[in-house]
Amino acid sequence: MDVASPSAWALTTGLSPVQAVRTTAAGPADRKDVALSTSPTRPAARPDLEPVFRADYARVVAVAARVLGSRDQAEDVAQEVFLAFGRSSVPAAEAGGWLSVAAAHTALNLLRSARRRAAREQAVGGDPAIAPDVADAVITSEERHRVRGALARLPRKQAVALVLRHSGLSYAEVAAALGMSPGSVGTTVRRAESALRKELNRHASSE
Repeated sequence: MDVASPSAWALTTGLSPVQAVRTTAAGPADRKDVALSTSPTRPAARPDLEPVFRADYARVVAVAARVLGSRDQAEDVAQEVFLAFGRSSVPAAEAGGWLSVAAAHTALNLLRSARRRAAREQAVGGDPAIAPDVADAVITSEERHRVRGALARLPRKQAVALVLRHSGLSYAEVAAALGMSPGSVGTTVRRAESALRKELNRHASSE
């Protein structure tokens, strides 16, 4: 994992994950003193970052991991998302939904980038690296790869709704996060599941 991630910072500097995010947001010149994380040229980290981080970090990682299948990559996504939140004006009361949606979007972007990179490597005869996945003991990595590929091809709103719902968010939470009516979430998720099955079947029949 990149040393800038919260967990890596915790191991290498002795900082807590939230201090690592504060320090990364503050910039290298400010890392000498986390307690004084302001600088003449950089705004101070928002004061509600720590409680939001502690309340939502596990969920953000879970959402990203649902897409990526890698804890390390999910933690990198979480770092990026919390850094974005730290620079935003999103109210703390709305942070949970905002962070979950941002994690899903960021993870899907990473997934699609990985698919494009793998396609380029295959085109020149290379073998794409396969990230370790704890679910490989139950489901083969090839099947996991097909599911992630199909997920990346779904319309973005359907993919995000599906990821959030299967990451444990309630219909009301998904609706609030995506600006949808609660009654439409179930329809969107069912359509996403149906589209995912069609993508998987289409991919299987083309092989």
